[in-house]
Amino acid sequence: MKNFNLKKSVMIFGTIAFLFVSQSCKDVLKEDVISNIGNDYLNTAAGFNAAVNAAYSSLRAYYGSQQGLTFTEYGTDIYATGADGGYKGFHFYDTQLNSSVDWIASLWDELYRGINTCNAVIDRSKTITGVTDAVKNQRVAECRYLRGLYYFLLYMHWGGVDLRLTETLTPSKQTTRATDKAMFDAIIADLEAAYPALEAKKASSEYGRATKPACGHLLGYVYLTRNNTSSKGADDVNKAVTYLSDVVNGSYGFSLLPDFASVFDENNQVNNEVVWAVQYTTDPATNTPAADNNGNTGGNNLHLFFGMQYDVQAGMQRDVFYGRPFKRLRPTKYLIETAFADRTNDSRFKKSFRDTWLSNKAGTYSAFSLDNSKTGSLTYKTGDTTMLIVSNEMPKEERALRKYQVITPGFATTGGYFNEAIFYTLTKFFDTKRPDLTYTHGSRDYFVFRLADTKLLLAEAYLLAGKRAEALVQVNDVRKRAAFAGKEAAMTITDAQLSMDYIMEERARELCGEQIRWLDLKRWGKLVERVKLYNPQAAANIKDIHNLRPIPQAQIDRTEGGSTAFPQNPGY
Repeated sequence: MKNFNLKKSVMIFGTIAFLFVSQSCKDVLKEDVISNIGNDYLNTAAGFNAAVNAAYSSLRAYYGSQQGLTFTEYGTDIYATGADGGYKGFHFYDTQLNSSVDWIASLWDELYRGINTCNAVIDRSKTITGVTDAVKNQRVAECRYLRGLYYFLLYMHWGGVDLRLTETLTPSKQTTRATDKAMFDAIIADLEAAYPALEAKKASSEYGRATKPACGHLLGYVYLTRNNTSSKGADDVNKAVTYLSDVVNGSYGFSLLPDFASVFDENNQVNNEVVWAVQYTTDPATNTPAADNNGNTGGNNLHLFFGMQYDVQAGMQRDVFYGRPFKRLRPTKYLIETAFADRTNDSRFKKSFRDTWLSNKAGTYSAFSLDNSKTGSLTYKTGDTTMLIVSNEMPKEERALRKYQVITPGFATTGGYFNEAIFYTLTKFFDTKRPDLTYTHGSRDYFVFRLADTKLLLAEAYLLAGKRAEALVQVNDVRKRAAFAGKEAAMTITDAQLSMDYIMEERARELCGEQIRWLDLKRWGKLVERVKLYNPQAAANIKDIHNLRPIPQAQIDRTEGGSTAFPQNPGY
């Protein structure tokens, strides 16, 4: 069900969005507001609605894109780099991560573009006619929700930035960096103003619009984040409990799906576990951002980046089902061997990762690059197993008896076969609806918030509030759902096992790959510690400065007063 189609609104409004010039546009100092057509159109009922819809479009630059994935999964404890792709400074924390990186500037610009579209809607709503007060109030609430989210993402990645809470109509060189307190105050003010005015439903009557439970989930996350900063409020944890428990226990109708695998069933995208999703469609014209020179390929393209190099192996060729193996991200040893150590009771590893490949290119082969126990030749029929990744080393003699290649995780140690091209493949985002094997524009919705995430956040809030029994219920709900049939009791943990470290690991198991890990590590104050422990590629480089990204140099250069008025983040 795709009730909320942004296509028309984005196409109409996309060209006039630049009229509301923010300080973030690359050529901001050269811009002139010259088109009264677009300006006047926004003052009409149709233009107002188009502008609200366009305010959502900036989400696609972050959620379901390679750019957003790079900002959120690279450089963590659970994902390492694959063989291909660029922007690896985000993972290695080396000199490649600097203020001139184009993705740093492009995401910054896109988030501000979304903010200024929200500002235009909020400011002009007061004079718009032809829209009922009820609809107007709801649309303004949507834009306050989006503005709060956009500023929260800016804050998490860059710290205090320029707070613009009114529409920017003319270019300006006057920018300043807000304090952490001012950032949180503005974000929370927007979200708490939006909360009572948004639709109090599991999903909006136009699916994809912001809702009250989506806002409640975000508010809970923001309060948990602020609670671990110098700007913390005395009641941050209790407020997080209030908002998150309303999502979990309210009358909206959310529920955990009985089978973990069904959450990511591409034929069941509108389901009871999805709290809020960013929409994509099969129409390339709708799926902004379009392909560009920065590696963004359009649509929800996360299906591209987790795949290993299966298509050059015996019995295999590239197809739509197994996907295009861009080999950007591979799971770390910590994720595979520690977080997912229990594969007897916990189904999430098997239902999140592909470990078996079946032949789609029948024939006889004598070259087996991944398993040196194979000699002579093997003949594969379509559907025969060609490769199997096993958890532990299998004796060479036993491997030799298998009619397929047995791959054992080695993680750069002797006896294993894992490398930057060969690894377990995360399947959460695979998209078999693509029309052919070269097509990159994915059409799956991107789940920004889902109930298992909410319940783990609520468990964290309860634990911080000293309510251990309540926290235990939430964690065990998530774990029992993840159990293989008949293993629910074995998946239930006791009070003695419950801790913040346990919740951190549980979130890795449940949410791996879902564009949240870097933000989690940062808000916990654990980014440097856990990267040093579990990310050998970055352990020597990461420092406290890497809790923030470098401010785009172009932003500093176009500010009157330069780095004195708009200082770079320390260490860059």
